[in-house]
Formats: sequence, C-alpha cells, structure tokens
Amino acid sequence: MDVKQAIKERRAYRSLEPVKITEKLVRDLAESARLAPSCFNNQPWRFVFVYEPEALKSMHSALSRGNEWALAGSMIIAVFSKKEFDCVIKSREYYLFGLGMATAFIILRATELGLVAHPIAGYDEEKVKDVLNIPYEMTVITLVIVGKHSPTISPVLSDKQVEAERKRPERLPLEKFLLKAGDVSI
Repeated sequence: MDVKQAIKERRAYRSLEPVKITEKLVRDLAESARLAPSCFNNQPWRFVFVYEPEALKSMHSALSRGNEWALAGSMIIAVFSKKEFDCVIKSREYYLFGLGMATAFIILRATELGLVAHPIAGYDEEKVKDVLNIPYEMTVITLVIVGKHSPTISPVLSDKQVEAERKRPERLPLEKFLLKAGDVSI
C-alpha cells in the first residue's frame, strides 16, 4: 500500500476486534515512529506499548467516560514527552510537532497492516503516569488504541459514534485551510 492509499484508508474506528500483538508488530510500529522527522533530529518522542493483559486492564482505569469502546482494543500506545527534549524557538514548542508526526507514522503503518490505530484525548493523564511509571514532568499527549476493525457495531457507542462508524465524518473543504499568501483571513 502506498502512503496516499494509507492516508485515504485510515479511519478512527471504535468497533474493534482483538488482534494478536507480537513483539515483531510492536517493533515494526516503533521503527516507523523512529524514522519521523524532528527539529534538529532531536527525536523527542517516547512511547509505551501496552499489550500484556494485566497492564491493559490497569490502563483501562485511566480512560474517560465515553471511551468504553477502547476496552476492545488489543493494545494502547501511550505517547509522551517534554518540551526540553526538543527545540523551543520563542513560544514554539517543537516536541508537540515531533510527537504528532511520529504518531502519524505509527497510525499510517498500522493502517497499512490492516489495523485500526485510534488516537484519543479522553483519559486521566495522572492515572496513565501512575500505571506506566511515567515521570511527572512528562506530558502524555495522547493514547492510541490499536485493534482490528469489526464489521459489527460496538453496542457501547453513542448514536453519533455509530454514525461515524458507518460513514467517514465530513472533512473540511480545501478552501477552509488552503490559504493564499496575503489573503489569510481566518
């Protein structure tokens, strides 16, 4: 699958089936992140791939209400860093950009492998840090839920989530974000 195809096929599905997580898969996804660009090649990203059953169960306690669907995931990837790991130029903290790109590479590689890799914002950061022993000074940017897409709609989904399962949510038209120099009225 080429990159453009992976971008088109990527979906944040919530109806998941279990998938066997192997050390080989974890290393494959991590290698994709490792190759992402970063400011001065600082590579600020840190990941914990959680797939052992007991560790996964502990991570479930950190999920926010509305993310019950994530319990069907076979792996949770914690994505974290701190601004001191990367360039800070004036008020621009590049570690956030680097983490985003490395995470996108993981998501695209997972898509290429026929998996769903769904990043979420609904979690208790302190609980995640406690469960995974992540130092307090780090920022957990996202959790990525990994599984196999299920054709059966999960019964825990809201009506809005069910609709998003059936049809890709609308994307902004290019004209909303593809702007011309000198004509940037937002």
